Amino acid sequence: MKKLIVLVASVFMLQACDDGDITLESFNFDSVTVQECTDNNLIFKINSDEMLLINIPEASFANAETPDGSPRIVSVSSTNQIIYRIYSTTVTSTSICNLIPPATPVVNQEWNATGGTIEIITDALYASDGTTINGYTHNIKFKNVNFSGPTNSFSFTEYNFGNYETDL
Repeated sequence: MKKLIVLVASVFMLQACDDGDITLESFNFDSVTVQECTDNNLIFKINSDEMLLINIPEASFANAETPDGSPRIVSVSSTNQIIYRIYSTTVTSTSICNLIPPATPVVNQEWNATGGTIEIITDALYASDGTTINGYTHNIKFKNVNFSGPTNSFSFTEYNFGNYETDL
């Protein structure tokens, strides 16, 4: 009889355990190149049906090198945005940069950064002569960024967005 009670209790406990369908969102854009829209401040990475987007003022990418160990710091806010989206199908830069976005693909899910900072380290890009500056490379890193969506949230202590290059 004891074995039967233990068996029934075990089955009941297994049925009662529910993780609440918590989904920790994560993304991997490591092998994807940083792109930009020419008509606005959008900088983004696309990986099939996923997009990671930064919308910050162009002045954040000043054409001046940052001192070693002193990155430019931009606080995430309603004007300095980081957005992660999942679309209904493969997304392209044309879908993002058009003045009037196309009807498809449709944004299925969206998470907005609600806190944290964007760190930018800027280095000069030199011409083949080694003395003439042609542009700048801006290494972009997210620190302590929290993302919030309609059903869940997730965060990164540190995430390397990648390098964004600007010309003179």
